[in-house]
Amino acid sequence: NLALQDNLNKKMFGSLLSFIKNSHSDLQSKSKSWSYQMRCSEIPTAALVLGVNVPDHEMTFQKLSDLLQESLTPYVVCLQGKDFTAVKQVLQTVLVHLIGRRVYDDEDEEDVFSVDFSQKKIFCSMASLCGWYRAETQKPTFSSPGKKRKSSSPQYEQSPPVVIIFKDLESFLPKVLQDFLVICSNYIQQLPLILIFGIATSSVALHRMLPQSVSSLLCIELFQSLSCTEHLAAVIDKLILTTKFPFKLSGKVLRVLTSIFLYHDFSVRNFIKGFQLSLLEHFYSQPLSLLCCALNEANARVQDLTHDDCELIRQVPSFMRYVESQDPEKQVELLTKDHYLKDTVRKLLNDLHVYHENYLPVLKCLHILTTSLPKYPLGKQIRDLHSTCLEKEVWETEDYSSAFQLFGMMAKDELVSLLTRCLDVLKSSEQDNLEDSAVREGEEEATTTQKSLQRKTNLYQLQKELMERKTSRRSKKLSGFEVLRVEVLQFIDKLIRDYLLPPETQPLHEVTYFSAASTLRRHLNAAPRNALQTALNNPYYYLQNEILKSETGTIPNTAPDICIVYKLHLECGRLINLYDWLQVSLGFLLLYDGGVQLGEEEGARFIRAVSELEFLGFVKPTKRKTDHVARLTWGGC
Repeated sequence: NLALQDNLNKKMFGSLLSFIKNSHSDLQSKSKSWSYQMRCSEIPTAALVLGVNVPDHEMTFQKLSDLLQESLTPYVVCLQGKDFTAVKQVLQTVLVHLIGRRVYDDEDEEDVFSVDFSQKKIFCSMASLCGWYRAETQKPTFSSPGKKRKSSSPQYEQSPPVVIIFKDLESFLPKVLQDFLVICSNYIQQLPLILIFGIATSSVALHRMLPQSVSSLLCIELFQSLSCTEHLAAVIDKLILTTKFPFKLSGKVLRVLTSIFLYHDFSVRNFIKGFQLSLLEHFYSQPLSLLCCALNEANARVQDLTHDDCELIRQVPSFMRYVESQDPEKQVELLTKDHYLKDTVRKLLNDLHVYHENYLPVLKCLHILTTSLPKYPLGKQIRDLHSTCLEKEVWETEDYSSAFQLFGMMAKDELVSLLTRCLDVLKSSEQDNLEDSAVREGEEEATTTQKSLQRKTNLYQLQKELMERKTSRRSKKLSGFEVLRVEVLQFIDKLIRDYLLPPETQPLHEVTYFSAASTLRRHLNAAPRNALQTALNNPYYYLQNEILKSETGTIPNTAPDICIVYKLHLECGRLINLYDWLQVSLGFLLLYDGGVQLGEEEGARFIRAVSELEFLGFVKPTKRKTDHVARLTWGGC
């Protein structure tokens, strides 16, 4: 997960590091030029527009902080707007993080816990930070502020910059931010400060928060990360549209993950977590998932299958359909002889592997062709086309028919360009049998059309050709190019019908495909109220403890205290007497403990359970009656 997102942001991180290096070198230069004198009062600032996928920002800033500390400076401070209501708090946090961290890191490991660097002992001013920085950088040798025993600590310049990262610029109070920037600008010649603003919306937010008098103190450079949809496309290409991983998602599961991404949080991190949850659920709930591995390893595991495993395979729906399609003699052998079944399973797994190898290049070719059409009849993104192909026979849809009608009217040069791109995809495919036939016919088309395009045409020839076309339309005869175009489209249609079959048509597709979309939706897009009610009414549903089983509508006396207290509160009116509530609850505990006298511990358990219900919003204290609480939920609760 982390490595994948780091690769997506690699280019942006490189640009940021270059900006910080160049800005710091400008600050350290002692030029007397007019341009330098103008810049020396401006704070180098990187405005980092990350998009509204806020859950991914923390990981991005953590990686950026690590990169800065590895290569440029040990002085990196990350700030969040929710922590500050005054500029004094910002200064205090910056000083404590820098100075306090230095004290912490200089101590030996056994003395770390004796260091008590209180914020109250620091005089919160930028001048004190400048004095500390001057003392630190004037030491004879300067390296990482890490522990001295680390011989591999990175080496820095004599005066490394101090980088302050504002993770969520929009959540900072404008007045606090403005005052802090004004203070920093007064010390920029003594302290090499560099600021990084994390922006979730757009760069307009920065100018909206800062007046011209403050923004003029900054030398701002804008950095734009990839959009959320570009991140998603890269993740799908690396995790789903690949043959490196045998695990696959069904069409409905993929739509659940993409819909949560597009309509909920735009978080690539959460999308990957959903993919990981699907993987976990597949291996937990599907017994045949032991064969969901590399083909060589799967063939070895087939040999080790027990008789019970063979029986499980015989009960798989897709395998049952396969058995029904065989001759009666083979049916008997498949259902009675384990060794024959294992040989068949190896063959079917190999066929499934070949199906995936053929599926992806043809899918990419169809995507190349359809994205050139107006209104994108089969979807703009390849994930949309992939979901459609997983769920149904794509050639049976109206959009597919309309797309091929548009192909029939496509111009010569445009068609050649698309076919050339398709040829590149097919040539990169590892499936020689698919490639040979596709490349052979495609190259014939490309050669013929390119020759016709290279002919020089004068005005007379053009008029003659137009007259011939007009005559051919009247006689309903196709030109050579039109005949060839029809043949190429027929070939492409045949490719699609042969290789873009839904996975449900493949025997043993259950081994690699996870299709429990409802289970995944329940985990990822759960309703908190329903989950609370289910947990309190039926604790067995989540805890899966046999002693918690009970008849519908009842609660066992072995249930957690909060479940018992919750069930009893449903029988009360608007106001609940705490003493009566306690006595009935203790009655349940007496039944559980076999009539043993209960003491203060049980009373404390009751108080804790009531406090938990209050925290969840089911009851609240009231002044209307002493020793009563008010009930807040009604109906089904």
